[in-house]
Amino acid sequence: EVHLVESGGAMVQAGESLRLSCAATGAIFDDFEMSWFRQAPGKEAEPVSVLEAGGENVCYSNFANGRFTISRDNTENMLYLQMNSLKIEDTGLYLCAISNGTNPFAWGQGTQVTVSS
Repeated sequence: EVHLVESGGAMVQAGESLRLSCAATGAIFDDFEMSWFRQAPGKEAEPVSVLEAGGENVCYSNFANGRFTISRDNTENMLYLQMNSLKIEDTGLYLCAISNGTNPFAWGQGTQVTVSS
């Protein structure tokens, strides 16, 4: 069974930065695409960024492009999301997901990011 555990969320002020981490166990980590999603209260989860298994090809949502950076360390089974210039609208539960390239098949419990004015 695949387990994903996120960490690094916090309450910060607008303009500050956070680095989120996702630790994976129970899978051959470097065989799979990894993604970050976020979910605001009462809303559906939306993709933030996707990084393919080898760590070369990356996609960002428009709101993340230029501010967020996704990376992975396959030797440590870790996924990261560096978030700079945070905005109030970035507030939400940030979730790590693992995918075979079509749909995620496992999710973490999420880590909360709260950005205040």
